[in-house]
Amino acid sequence: MADHYQLVKDCLKGKPKAQRELYETFAPLMLGVCYRYTKSTQDAEDILQDGFVKVFRFLHQYKREAELGAWIRKIMVNTALNYLKQSKRYQNDLLYDKTDLHVVAHNDTETQLNVKELAELIRQLPTGYQTIFNLYAVEGYTHVEIGAMLGISENTSRSQYMRARNLLISWINNTAGNKNRVYAN
Repeated sequence: MADHYQLVKDCLKGKPKAQRELYETFAPLMLGVCYRYTKSTQDAEDILQDGFVKVFRFLHQYKREAELGAWIRKIMVNTALNYLKQSKRYQNDLLYDKTDLHVVAHNDTETQLNVKELAELIRQLPTGYQTIFNLYAVEGYTHVEIGAMLGISENTSRSQYMRARNLLISWINNTAGNKNRVYAN
């Protein structure tokens, strides 16, 4: 992997090869970040594209104090949150209240969850739960920070995280007990 500091300098000089290298280095990982906040690959790709536009627009603000990947990740998370807030498709799902969920059939007979299966369960959470769960459990933001990002109280963030966590635990327990069922919204 190229020296990121030199890569940033070359990008700031407008060198297309460096810009392509920066994108190709970080895009696969950042697509995964974007995908965690959406319900479709197309939405994740749209967020990724918007996020990289911002990365290149604000690259001059990057300071070597943080790792470049972490700096880009923060931009992607903020871009994903803005996308969710602005998208009519997700707006109703961002209501932070208790949501009734129902059982759906699943053809997988395996009871052990791997990382991919767990990620899919997280993606089946209602968007509000999914967003807060990802921000807290995956990205490492505090409930105070999440509240500020989403315009909700710290206590709402905490309660939504706990509901999401408990729902995931319930789904995992039910999946283990019912080999052919997974719970979704």
